[in-house]
Amino acid sequence: MIQNESVIEITVGPGERGQRLDAWLSSKLPDMSRSRIQALIKAGCVTLNGKKSVKMHARVAKAMQVALTVPPVAPVEVSAENIPIDVVCEDSDVIVLNKQPGLVIHPAAGHPSGTLVNALLYHCKDLAGVGGELRPGIVHRLDKDTSGLMVVAKNERAMNILARQFKNGRVKKEYIAIVHGVPEPRVGRLETQIGRSVNDRKKMSVTSEPAGRTAITNYEVMEILGDFSVVSLNIETGRTHQIRVHMAHIGHPVFGDRQYGGRKVQKYDEVLPARQMLHSSELSFIHPGTNKRVKFKARIPDDMEEFIAKLRSDSGKGS
Repeated sequence: MIQNESVIEITVGPGERGQRLDAWLSSKLPDMSRSRIQALIKAGCVTLNGKKSVKMHARVAKAMQVALTVPPVAPVEVSAENIPIDVVCEDSDVIVLNKQPGLVIHPAAGHPSGTLVNALLYHCKDLAGVGGELRPGIVHRLDKDTSGLMVVAKNERAMNILARQFKNGRVKKEYIAIVHGVPEPRVGRLETQIGRSVNDRKKMSVTSEPAGRTAITNYEVMEILGDFSVVSLNIETGRTHQIRVHMAHIGHPVFGDRQYGGRKVQKYDEVLPARQMLHSSELSFIHPGTNKRVKFKARIPDDMEEFIAKLRSDSGKGS
């Protein structure tokens, strides 16, 4: 959906003079990100008393007339592709989906097409644009080979509201994983710093380096099946590869995780599944449109279900 150009006109009120232009506009337009406002100022889309201003640090004056021209959203170069997606819920603000394993989120080097963004551009006919482009608002990610629930924004207002919730820890995320061994204690909380690995820049690791960021994972062993456990996890932060890094750090890597599993995963090379056994099973957030908390659940996919059934059978717990 291509929107027409619009002009927003605002008068500086009493007690507002002296504020930075970008900060003042941001306070007046909460549905638009500050970075988006700054980009529009730089592009010459703002006038002060009829005169164009490209200085975001300009100061507003009492009774000043400020006009912001918002250009129509621009189409992106990424193509829409008819890729099947499992839609759990959809409205004019968000789409909640159950991502299949093997699906990359963004087009990038090595994955120029066949991604979730390509699929959403085809599926969502009512995208209103994010950041001035006609694209879905990706506010969080799942690894290529992690399955489960994701929420995607369909307009800039929803994107900003969801992004604030993720930043402030108001989004609740729960996962199910099959891990090697039995974590002790059976219920635990992992709080570490996670940063880019100094030995392999494609990997993350627990670190004491200043560049590391706090990562918190809570887990509970739900079922013990021979040499493996089914574990429920909820994360208070959303660092890259967080669950996979934390479980490997305590010596219980996610089964099938070739990147972080080390020798424990290699030992089972002949029976390894095609991907790590990790699934985003529950997702809860405040809906941008209704301002009410919503909660979604997604059952574990067939490949995990089948492996759990096999483990139960091998350990004598099957029916």
